[in-house]
Amino acid sequence: MSEARERGENGSRMRRADLARPAHGVRAALDLDVSLVECLALVLRPDQRFSHVTAARLWGAPVPRAHRTDPPVHVATVGPASLMRRPGVRAHRVPDGDTVVLGGLPVSGPARAWAECATLFDLRSLVVLGDHLVGRAALATVEDLARSLRPRGHGVVLGRAALDAIRPGSESPMETLVRLDVVDAGFPEPELNRDVHDEHGTFLGRVDMCWPELRIALEYDGDHHREREVFLHDQRRGNGFAVNGWIIVHATAADAGRPAVLVERLRQAFAARGRG
Repeated sequence: MSEARERGENGSRMRRADLARPAHGVRAALDLDVSLVECLALVLRPDQRFSHVTAARLWGAPVPRAHRTDPPVHVATVGPASLMRRPGVRAHRVPDGDTVVLGGLPVSGPARAWAECATLFDLRSLVVLGDHLVGRAALATVEDLARSLRPRGHGVVLGRAALDAIRPGSESPMETLVRLDVVDAGFPEPELNRDVHDEHGTFLGRVDMCWPELRIALEYDGDHHREREVFLHDQRRGNGFAVNGWIIVHATAADAGRPAVLVERLRQAFAARGRG
């Protein structure tokens, strides 16, 4: 509101019915599609930033379904000043900085956002988030995540447990979840997203997970694998693996969280290699 007055708008104009009030002190045209984050950014103090789940989402990272809508918008205040108390805001206090600017918005850095989410997520969701940050997104390293955990801080125990399971090679949340199920079932840790060649050096394909010494691979097939061109490519690729003695086990979204059938197929593959 004060900014509007500085631009010459009077108080009565700010009360007009053609303006929405998405946040206290903020006015927007009714036909303007603005998010609560964008509106709150106008009233953040210099010692405040978007944090926790909101920061993770702004970084483009995967978060659990229950956290994919606003509100609440997570806003952290650095230091002892008053917290932001507004509808739709979940306020936090943090002892130090690590604030960066992303698209003009002050946010927690990627590793810091991960550590903040350790106070809100379960273990699997925190591993998924960590895998994304240290994987294809290349927003942090495992060492960055480790340094972001404050000794004796809230969430540090869960964060340390997640660090033990985070792997740089995972390329999707579902790959992470399937990998966690496989390891929890007692299988050895697989190699992730490895290029496979035949004995002559011909490239056969890249597999999501594999145990190369056993020539066993585990592939997660997302919805795009149903498309005709992808399906035909998968068939040709699968033939190349088959004639070179590889066993390919396929997983789908139905297997994530309910892995009994997948685990049994994988056990059969290991038994076929004399590792049952």
